[in-house]
Amino acid sequence: MDSRTIIDRCFTDNIATIEKVRNQNTQEIESIADMVYRTFNNNKRIFFCGNGGSAADCQHMAAEYVGRFKKERKGYPAIALTVDTSIITSVSNDYSFETIFARQLEALAVPGDLLIAYSTSGNSKNIIEVLKKAKSMGITSIGMTGQSGGDMNKLTDTLIKIPSNITARIQEAHLLLGHIVCEIVDQRLN
Repeated sequence: MDSRTIIDRCFTDNIATIEKVRNQNTQEIESIADMVYRTFNNNKRIFFCGNGGSAADCQHMAAEYVGRFKKERKGYPAIALTVDTSIITSVSNDYSFETIFARQLEALAVPGDLLIAYSTSGNSKNIIEVLKKAKSMGITSIGMTGQSGGDMNKLTDTLIKIPSNITARIQEAHLLLGHIVCEIVDQRLN
């Protein structure tokens, strides 16, 4: 397969996935924007978590809220649970890798905070554990996943399932949705 074919296929797959998301998830996107807005408006925090590329998306979205998105505004409290290597490695060593996010949520979150968890498969064990912890603490959770939703189907308050089984297309859609929510929230908070 030549480069041009790969380029064309990737653009075609991305556009088709984004169109499906647009047609299927508008109400859920508005609901998520409402949850994020209420969280910040009530002086509470958002916690993000995910693995690999999803961890990078978490850090990216936390930066959009703490820094700024499109316009100048005050920073909002958003924390990526993926960035503290000392906590991640100590919890992995002393307990298990499956608890790296749940342990942080237990230590940092309070009722009224919001958890946004990313897993393209919906089955990442550390994501499942943090969602269980959120539920036990009364923390509202949003899941961002791929087509099947995996185990996240039964553990989140709101779940966006990207209609694809291709990790790259799922992550591209997650980032777009994160930016859309951020723009809506920016407009409402200022």
